[in-house]
Amino acid sequence: MIVSHASFAGARLAISLQALHLGGSALTVGILMSLLMLVPTFTAAHIGRWVDRVGYLRPTAWSLAALVAGELAIATLQSVAGLALGSIVVGTSFIVVNVAINNAIGHLAGASGRARAFGLTAVGYSLSALFGPMLAGAGIDHVGYPLTFALLALLPLAAGTLLWRAPAVPRPDAVPGAAKAAVMDLLRLPRLRAVLVVSSLVAAGWDLFTFLVPLHGARSGLSATAIGLVAGGFGIGSALVRLALPWISRRVTEWRLIGIALALSALGYLAFPFCRTLGTMLPLAVVVGAVLGCGQPVVMSLLHVTAPPERTGEAVGLRMAMIGLGQTVLPLAVGAFSSALGLAPLFWGIAALLGVGGAYAGRRQPVK
Repeated sequence: MIVSHASFAGARLAISLQALHLGGSALTVGILMSLLMLVPTFTAAHIGRWVDRVGYLRPTAWSLAALVAGELAIATLQSVAGLALGSIVVGTSFIVVNVAINNAIGHLAGASGRARAFGLTAVGYSLSALFGPMLAGAGIDHVGYPLTFALLALLPLAAGTLLWRAPAVPRPDAVPGAAKAAVMDLLRLPRLRAVLVVSSLVAAGWDLFTFLVPLHGARSGLSATAIGLVAGGFGIGSALVRLALPWISRRVTEWRLIGIALALSALGYLAFPFCRTLGTMLPLAVVVGAVLGCGQPVVMSLLHVTAPPERTGEAVGLRMAMIGLGQTVLPLAVGAFSSALGLAPLFWGIAALLGVGGAYAGRRQPVK
């Protein structure tokens, strides 16, 4: 998952920059970023149910192959239409990998090791969020867009070789009627619903940052390499805090930690429009990455605690569907409003949303 995420993160940045290079507007970039999550928004919960039924190996193998195909399509077509097609394939493929392997990690680690396992996975995610955009930015500046996408397509091939040594995952016994249960029944579980809400906010803070950085950086006159460094700094911050997460989680409850993370990320969004150079953007990106980096592993651990054991894949998929809805709608809205209002009001509006989310999370009771 970490290797494939590096490919996805690099492709997402490269798609944004190539759209601007081809003369696209902020709205064009927003549409392309929305297409990354268009299909998963409507299918992720069903993908999770499929994973619950067949395991993670087959869905992961097929999706890695599709990820390669999507990035090679972009490299070949070199047009806005090619970017649109590639965005749909790349985004859908990676989400299948994400749902399948996150579910496998939760089962393999067990209750006692789950928080540590997701913490270590999140550290890897942070490193891939650093490596992927930096590879994409440097590749664009030195070898151009087609070869950059071809290089990114090598990463899923490397990830596929790891499946040969992947372990089998024990799955809970099927519960009568679970296969016919409605996906929305999961939202009727109050504790799980709260986890899904804050998960969506953490993801919105993370994904909108990676969406707005290329726009803000390009408007501030930064090169593709510099923009890649800023995006990579976000990954460095999240990796550093995740290394310290076991120590932090022993001293701060899950919900309090998420509340603090959302509140501090809101302050970062308030400040970012005033940063217009690499020297000011990079440190702030590290800080925002650090505070948001606490959220994802804690949320994944809470998800496996609050979801029915036989429907954890479906719960992971539902989480991705909710995140996907935000990733589909928000880039479109941001792209449209940025043309009329500029980026600063958007940064501040997101800050207000994250602040409200921090207050909501801070009032939740610790999970026993």
